[in-house]
Order: sequence, then C-alpha cells, then structure tokens
Amino acid sequence: MKKSVFILSFLFAMNIYLNAQSLSEAPNFDKYAKANSELASPQQGEKRVVFIGNSITEGWVNMRPDFFTANNYIGRGIGGQTSPQLLLRFRQDVVDLQPTAVIINIGTNDIAENTGKYNPVYTFDNIKSMAEIAKANGIKVILSSVLPVGEYPWRTEIKNVPQTIDALNANIKAYAEANGFDYIDYNIEMRDANGAMIEGYGSDGVHPTIKGYEVMEVIAKKVIDKVIE
Repeated sequence: MKKSVFILSFLFAMNIYLNAQSLSEAPNFDKYAKANSELASPQQGEKRVVFIGNSITEGWVNMRPDFFTANNYIGRGIGGQTSPQLLLRFRQDVVDLQPTAVIINIGTNDIAENTGKYNPVYTFDNIKSMAEIAKANGIKVILSSVLPVGEYPWRTEIKNVPQTIDALNANIKAYAEANGFDYIDYNIEMRDANGAMIEGYGSDGVHPTIKGYEVMEVIAKKVIDKVIE
C-alpha cells in the first residue's frame, strides 16, 4: 500500500515538473532573444512600432520585409502561437524593446484550438492583459481583428468558425473603443459573403498571400500613422 502511494505521489510530482517545463518553453523565448539583444534602444524622437502575433505576423515580415524596414516596424510573430503564449513573452518581445506603439494580432489559433479547447473569455482576457501591460509601460495600444477564416485546414472538425471569429472581434473592438485604444479591422476588408477570406487574399484560407498582405498594409499604416504622429 505504501509503495503504491509512493508511486502515485512520484508520478504526480513528475507530472507537475513536466508541465512546468512545458510552460517555461511554450512561449519560445529563444526565437527573438538574439535579435532583441542586438536591437539598440530607440534614439530620441524615434517612433518604433512592434507587431506581435502568430504566423500571420511572422509571414508578413518574411514576405514583405520592406514594409517593416521602411517604416521602422518590428515583427515579433511566431507561427502557431495562441494568446497565452503571446502574453508570456509580451515583456521580452514588446515592452523591453521600448516601442512607441504595439499592434496586437492574436486569436485565430486559439479558435483553432492549437493549445487546447477554445475558451472565449480566456482568450479575450489575455488580449486585455497585453493591452493593459502596454499601457502601463507608456506604449500606445493598437488592437486588431482576427482575419477571416471559413475553415481551418488542420482542424476541419471545428465548425462555425466565421461566427466565432466575429464574436471575438466584436469584443476586441468594443474593448478598444471603451479604453481609447485604436483598432485595425482587417476582417471587414478581407472577408467574402460567407465570412471566409476572399479568394486570392489567402494561400489556404487562413494565411495571407502577398496580395492579402498588401491590403493589410494599407489598412494598418493608416491607423499607425494617426497613432504615432
């Protein structure tokens, strides 16, 4: 009996340890650690802007690098990530870079259940927490909509995706308005009549093509310029 109790206790302790290890690794702090360390502090009058997000942000930098370098924008997207992962790395990849403003774009992978069952309150709370951290550190907050998706190719069993995205976007927009934050609405410009991404704007219905990013750039820059001027 004592042996069984010991084994159960040991397995329970190991489970806690492994979960803790996974949690410390989940944000992927190493992804931008070197780039962050090599980035000098902003010069006087410099208006640095950080984009934080998932593969949509990461792909944007990779496919349209000139848009970022020409405008002093910094991309900090990591493919596959969800809102809790962004929140965990928000200080390292946003606050410590001392930007004038941050654009937060996250939520689609939460809905796709990349890191567990989708909880709309939890996802929205994570977004609010990032906004509050930025504001507390004197960083101007720009929230943005989740891009339109009709169906996730890797999670086709998830139904009513456009409606779920619309509900999250409505909360983000209302929160932005209530708190004086600016809001970038990519979704309204990139959706078809069914709430999916317009054909040609996305490579797989989720990730933008160059044409899709060009549309996003026009929308985003208009808001960013207003915020940082």
